[in-house]
Amino acid sequence: MAVVTDLDVARRIARAVVSDIALYNVKKVEEGIRNDSLFDLLKNEIDEGRSYYLSRIDPEIAESTNFFNQALVDVLVKPTGRIPSKAW
Repeated sequence: MAVVTDLDVARRIARAVVSDIALYNVKKVEEGIRNDSLFDLLKNEIDEGRSYYLSRIDPEIAESTNFFNQALVDVLVKPTGRIPSKAW
């Protein structure tokens, strides 16, 4: 598999990886938002997803962007705003 050097493709990979985390862990996401423990509950999944993402993209992109963290907020957290939480 070739290393991705295109910023738009790297951003899409980050969003796809986080979308998969959200899709396959719906209950953990809901529980994590309710109890303000989302990142603790999904630590293993997020670490695995981040490792995969980093394995796919050029190291310069990883150092100069925060696409994976942005995806965590945009894809994992923002859509859960309807769930009551101490965080908001």
